[in-house]
Amino acid sequence: MLASIARLLVVLAVLLLFSAPAAADAAAPAAIQFTRFDSATDFGGGAFNSTLPDGDRIVLAPGALSGTWAAPSVQPRSSFSRLVASWNADTPAAGRVTVEAQVTTAAGDTSDWYTLGIWADDDQRAQRTSVPGQADALGRVATDTLYARADPFVSYSLRVRLQRASADDPSPGVHTLGAETADYAYSAAQPTSTPLSSDPVELGVPPLSQEIHAHQYPQWGGGGEAWCSPTSTEMVVEFWGRGPNADDLAWVDPRYADPSVDFAARATYDAAYRGTGNWPFNAAYAARFGLDTFVTQLRSLAEAEQFVRAGIPVVTSIASRPGELDGFLFSGGTNGHLVVVVGFDAAGNPIVNDPASLSDATVRHAYDRAQFERVWLRGSGGTAYIIHPASVALPPPPPDATPNW
Repeated sequence: MLASIARLLVVLAVLLLFSAPAAADAAAPAAIQFTRFDSATDFGGGAFNSTLPDGDRIVLAPGALSGTWAAPSVQPRSSFSRLVASWNADTPAAGRVTVEAQVTTAAGDTSDWYTLGIWADDDQRAQRTSVPGQADALGRVATDTLYARADPFVSYSLRVRLQRASADDPSPGVHTLGAETADYAYSAAQPTSTPLSSDPVELGVPPLSQEIHAHQYPQWGGGGEAWCSPTSTEMVVEFWGRGPNADDLAWVDPRYADPSVDFAARATYDAAYRGTGNWPFNAAYAARFGLDTFVTQLRSLAEAEQFVRAGIPVVTSIASRPGELDGFLFSGGTNGHLVVVVGFDAAGNPIVNDPASLSDATVRHAYDRAQFERVWLRGSGGTAYIIHPASVALPPPPPDATPNW
């Protein structure tokens, strides 16, 4: 009897030693969740103040110069330490929209409203800008991202303010308002993701170099050598057959190649940040051409591959250390850089349109899968711009994790 009990205790000890670590090793997918409001039904659940629904968008009430719409409170499945909002809006004439967020912490404290962006299509009649200096005991805003300071957040509300200069002006309209939340920390121990297929795939995204725009229009973020984000965004916009027309481009020096890149840089410029890398501003820029856009975080290149195999290129935000990404123009590393994942080769390596190239002809790169995934996930937590026509369906979100698209 005692021998049997001893053997049972040994078995239980073995189970504890091996099954518990195995469960821990099989780490749960990162807690990333994207939620948005984009229909008459969605908007009907919020609070209108001098605004009203107009089909699947929000507009100002007749005669109103300013008004707000506040979304219902969102409680993601997991607490979060980061929030990035994104929106699709029309801002004719001198119209503009201001996007705000309010959060509640795990301790039960509710913040004031943080401003996450003031958006306008026309930079001559309204200033497009983030708002610096927003920090309190609960959170802080770093350009386009709201971070928790002490206790994690457990819920949030979004609010959008619509404004116009005159009641005779057409109203701004908001088509989509959403946010991604995450509590994700990159670990060097996490394995490289497994390719979905050995069949190569590559989308015909037009190659655009930022470097051929070096020193052009330095008033918008320092010139082309700093325009990785709008150049990447413009590549995807043009992949979908959209983009600025001849009238839009009339102000660009006719000697410059690819004038749409100059246009995109100006149209994404953040006056406070003094740069063109504001994530939601780039998404909002693409949306002005009738595309459905948002910012989220992806957990791996396997998730990015789902989009590419569905026909949707993915703009990704990376940051590399010196010599960390073989074949990268900035071999000394970079604190932040945007590229477009356009395909995967037979070995699962990402095929990337990298605007940090000396010509359009050299924009295409095949980067090592492990190296690229590391500089993307560690650099920005897997931040991505998703840009597509509504007629092109997104791949199904992961069934075993919080929906991050």
